[in-house]
Amino acid sequence: MKFAKLNRIFHRWGSVLIALPLVVVIATGILLMLKKQSAWIQPPTIGGTTKELKVSFEEILASAKSVPEAGIESWDDIDRLDVRPAKGMIKIRGINRWEIQLDAATAEVLQVAYRRSDLIESIHDGSFFHDKIKLYVFLPSGILLFLLWITGLYLFAQPHLTRRKRRRLAKTSSPASPMTSVPNNKNAANSFYSAKVSTNEIDHEEEEENSLRDQGEGDEATKKPRR
Repeated sequence: MKFAKLNRIFHRWGSVLIALPLVVVIATGILLMLKKQSAWIQPPTIGGTTKELKVSFEEILASAKSVPEAGIESWDDIDRLDVRPAKGMIKIRGINRWEIQLDAATAEVLQVAYRRSDLIESIHDGSFFHDKIKLYVFLPSGILLFLLWITGLYLFAQPHLTRRKRRRLAKTSSPASPMTSVPNNKNAANSFYSAKVSTNEIDHEEEEENSLRDQGEGDEATKKPRR
């Protein structure tokens, strides 16, 4: 089987196999690209009063407990702390994906919102479904997509390369031009004419020899005596 045909078969069935994971990756990737522009995806960052960190961990936990939406009762309910010294604020992310932003100097609650960007990221890499789905479905789909990209470039370039090769072969194997064929026709005509003239000369010489032979025989017949 030729490589071009095998490549088309691989491209066709490979695209079918990765269709569903690829749709998930594309859709979530578009949302993640807009997370800084959409408060629904990721809450905007609110700056604090100062860039100095003056609050203690106890004050941070106490402020987090004061937000009923977050449902935080202890440090076990907190997924991570994100300290932004340049903004003068602290982000508290709960395990239920609620985000609390505190002033780094006063521990005052600046904003409470549901953060969806982390959820979208987990769907994007497949870890939302299961770690095995991430490793054995989304990872092979990414590798296969890379191979399809390479073979797609080959399928795009292959017709152009074929046409260029055909044009090169046509130039090297093209017939002689009319200017070069004219002398050949003249040479053939001259050869034919020369052969015809030589034949006529030979015939004329044979006729002369025959006439001389007949004349000689006639003379001998007249010289014989009569009985």
